[in-house]
Amino acid sequence: MARASVKIAALVGAGALALAACGGDSGGDTSPTSDGDAIVSQFPLDGISVAVGSKDFDEQLILGQMLVQAFGAAGASVDDKVNLGGTSVARQALESGEIDVYMEYNGTGWTVHLGQENPSFDPIELTDGVRELDLEENGIVWIGRSPFNNTYGFASSPAVTEANGGPFTLQTMMEYVRDNPDAIVCMESEFPSRPDGLILTEEATGIELPSAQERILDTGVIYTETANDNCTFGEVFTTDGRIPALNLTLVEDPGVNILYNVSATMREEKFNEAPDSFQGIVDAIIAPLDNQRMAELNAKVSAEGEEPAAVANEYLVSEGIIAG
Repeated sequence: MARASVKIAALVGAGALALAACGGDSGGDTSPTSDGDAIVSQFPLDGISVAVGSKDFDEQLILGQMLVQAFGAAGASVDDKVNLGGTSVARQALESGEIDVYMEYNGTGWTVHLGQENPSFDPIELTDGVRELDLEENGIVWIGRSPFNNTYGFASSPAVTEANGGPFTLQTMMEYVRDNPDAIVCMESEFPSRPDGLILTEEATGIELPSAQERILDTGVIYTETANDNCTFGEVFTTDGRIPALNLTLVEDPGVNILYNVSATMREEKFNEAPDSFQGIVDAIIAPLDNQRMAELNAKVSAEGEEPAAVANEYLVSEGIIAG
């Protein structure tokens, strides 16, 4: 553990420099006027090659393109392997050396990649635990941690929300379903059986969802069917851009569903080629990404049809991370 944990801790200053440079205000035009003004100019990667991957859904495509473009602007020779496939495909590519880095979620790291149980519901504690164990066991470095938490959740349509007088909580949602036999909860196929899925809500509320009130749909269809009131409630990912685009309302979660904050996961060998620069660039990218900002970026792709690379570029320029 000592080989890299001390080094990572020493990079707090680099991360703080990036955060101070990028700030938290995205309301104005902060585009740098030259390469020298861009945040990446403080974190050079000249002479370094890096293969960047990602999973295959909109949020991951955007985050992957952010890494591709920022590392390239810092001088790296970048192999763009964004859109590899699902979680297991991306992780296997990282472990095999096919890629050097991709964005991963702390809850996935803890439960799936490391096979641990009882994850912390404190985002700092969870990420720190994943970071230490994955480095020790697999030589994988976890860089940074996003403010946004793209966890499982439920949403209701504008009509259902209005009839309720405002947002549901998980408790009131399950009580509503229990008391209204015609109410339907739409979910993707694996959610009812996942250990981090429906069972967490049932255990927390003490109410079991009757199978007659379950409807299994493809992930994307759930959003539109909920908006059209064909589903009373729909299982969603909390930073999905279709939530604001379709005026859906998230069911309030008091801390039942597992955390999924994002970090860049990188092979230790590659990270050690330029630790200050990799840390600084990743910190600058993910620091402004709270749930609302990530959902807005996702909506540009999932709802408005923009290309992930274009959305990533607009974000990086607006935050002053790369030159416009």
